[in-house]
Amino acid sequence: MVNAGSSSLKLSLLDAGDTVLARPGSLDELADLPAPDAIGHRIVHGGREFTQPVLIDDDVERRLRALVDLAPLHQPKSLHGIDAVRAVLPGVPEVACFDTAFHAGLPAAAATYALPASWREKYGLRRYGFHGLSHAYATRRTGELLGADPAALRIVVCHLGAGASLCAVAGGRSVDTTMGFTPLEGLVMATRSGSVDPGLLLWLQQHEGVAIDELAEVLEHESGLLALAGTPDMRQILARDDADATLALEVYVHRLRGLIAEMTAAMGGLDVLVFTGGVGEHAPEIRRRAADGLGFLGVRIDPVRNAAARGDADIGAPGAAVRSLVVTAREDLEVAAGTRAVLGAASR
Repeated sequence: MVNAGSSSLKLSLLDAGDTVLARPGSLDELADLPAPDAIGHRIVHGGREFTQPVLIDDDVERRLRALVDLAPLHQPKSLHGIDAVRAVLPGVPEVACFDTAFHAGLPAAAATYALPASWREKYGLRRYGFHGLSHAYATRRTGELLGADPAALRIVVCHLGAGASLCAVAGGRSVDTTMGFTPLEGLVMATRSGSVDPGLLLWLQQHEGVAIDELAEVLEHESGLLALAGTPDMRQILARDDADATLALEVYVHRLRGLIAEMTAAMGGLDVLVFTGGVGEHAPEIRRRAADGLGFLGVRIDPVRNAAARGDADIGAPGAAVRSLVVTAREDLEVAAGTRAVLGAASR
């Protein structure tokens, strides 16, 4: 499994039972491993046409390259991963699994921007959502941990990493999410701004002459936690006690709480709050701060459980109306499942 994220490259070799046989540190190490039967790639953006995993051929790759402008921080890295793996392992089937696919069935109310219909139709303007592989796995794993059918639960999944998004899952489906047409919308992230007033961007262009290329560079690479605290690393920010770090944490948690409430409203209530991703899994202070402002939703976490959480864990306070979990992100398992489904269908 090849997972080329915005700030990392994760590789996993899985057997038929999803046991991890190896986690190579680079693509160069693939040649030294047992030859895989297939390769699954996490692809961030599938646009309107890719709503299921698909076997990669020249036509698919061409269509994926046409989507680079929609995810310029991610899509080129995913495409480079395809090229690099093919060079090392020529002839091995490759399957694309899409972060947007889990959100393909968003209700129209959640997916539609209030823009002219002619624009929406001509340019494919809609809220696509991202981190779908992580949200899908966290949803399935939540059901396993609670011994319940996830389709019977109202779940908010908080994927908090260098990139961050929340997803409202009801009936086992994504019914709302915080990222939109691109991965820039939503929560403050490591170097991305998250949502900003579009009028602010227009003002910078019209009144200050800020060029489009500069806007794109700043919004993607020079904003977020980096802009507020001088570092994109949440661990460093949490370890500091200065005004910039304090402001960065306050802005981040303020937005996080508000978005959790927004996702809850989309479902008319909340049964389970899930934290996943690098920050979600490893920053108990962020989980605590977020939960401290969500008592009105029924969220209460146990401070001892929260501080001790390692891997998958229940961190909720006894008797809390909402269950609170930490789930280890395993996008590799979702990619593996999608890859097997495609190759199984192709062999029938």
